[in-house]
Amino acid sequence: MTFMQNLTDRTALTRNRARARETFLRDRVADDVHERLQEVNRSFTLPLIVTPTPEVWQNILPAAPSTPDTDTLAVAEAAHDLLIYDLSLHWANDLVGQLVQSRRALAPDGLFIGTLFGGQTLHELRTCLAEAESRLMGGLSPRIAPMGEIRDLGGLLQRAGFALPVADSDTISVKYADAFALMRDLRAMGETNALHARLRHPTRSAVLQEAARVYSQHFSDADGRITATFEVVTLTGWAPAASQPQPLRPGSAKARLADALGTDETLLKPHGD
Repeated sequence: MTFMQNLTDRTALTRNRARARETFLRDRVADDVHERLQEVNRSFTLPLIVTPTPEVWQNILPAAPSTPDTDTLAVAEAAHDLLIYDLSLHWANDLVGQLVQSRRALAPDGLFIGTLFGGQTLHELRTCLAEAESRLMGGLSPRIAPMGEIRDLGGLLQRAGFALPVADSDTISVKYADAFALMRDLRAMGETNALHARLRHPTRSAVLQEAARVYSQHFSDADGRITATFEVVTLTGWAPAASQPQPLRPGSAKARLADALGTDETLLKPHGD
């Protein structure tokens, strides 16, 4: 019998989040989700927010209950018409499993909106830490959770059974005085290393100093401030319902594409003729 190794050390993640005090990225992402909801021509009466920081949502959806992003979500089947999964799917040990649980918690035609950090997030820091560690230590250690690429995430929504799946991204650039200021901010956001396979001892000061030097050399502006990229991916999907638009059956079209384009139709010859 084989067991799947956990990606995330949930104990470490909980500890990191407990000391978090900075929510500017979560605030921005929550505001964006709120704007998306205002563009949907629907009233939601049974919402649920899956989030490690319910206080972020108190002024946005004050009546919405919340639940933490545990491996097994505390949700009832078909109990909600809206489920928001707030900027934490990148820590999921089983991303598809979290999406499946979210879809099952929705009533037919219920809306899912999930946000997570995408693959371009902190690419500058990752590059600089890898270069410094490789140069000074002769190898690399797991430091940042693998983050999904947007081209793959839409497919995961389909695998989880969502209808009308959409994945889009927003790139947020943040300026810092140096790499150490960025690392302090990540700690204040509760987004420091919580990988199960991480090193269990502090990183050598020489590695951090070298990473900061490389960061300043390659990713600083004219004022000497560095840039950190955060890619936020938003996943949107609907619980299937009979009332939703359905794709036409092959061969059921009543008009030819050639007529719509005002061109002649050319029949393809069978292969081998």
